[in-house]
Amino acid sequence: MNQQTATPIRSFSVLLSPTPRGARLVRLLATEQLRAWGLPLDPTALIVAELANNAATHGRVSGRNFQLLLYVVGATLRIEVTDTRGDSLPHTQLPAADAESGRGLVLIDAPADKWGVTSGLPPRKTVWAEYTAHGM
Repeated sequence: MNQQTATPIRSFSVLLSPTPRGARLVRLLATEQLRAWGLPLDPTALIVAELANNAATHGRVSGRNFQLLLYVVGATLRIEVTDTRGDSLPHTQLPAADAESGRGLVLIDAPADKWGVTSGLPPRKTVWAEYTAHGM
């Protein structure tokens, strides 16, 4: 008899206002969800924080929320943040040495296995990152 084991898929989603307060709240909610799943907080909490901060800073449109989606398949956690500024894509190159911002995606690139941007139905875009932890 051939036995197959299904890989559980866990997911969590929340909509929040694109404000500094919303970005802080999404970090707290994501951290608690990761803890409940027994997943490592480092570096995933950093990735969530940077994506949420980018949505609140660069993806902000008054009256429109941003969405965090976490899901786990096997040992891979995918973090997606969707905002309603599809016209404002993230910069993928290093800023000037004296620039005061623009390093968020550099912080994501280091621990993430891969990341990218996906266009959604106008006016949306999703910035996502994947992290595979051994021992999950």
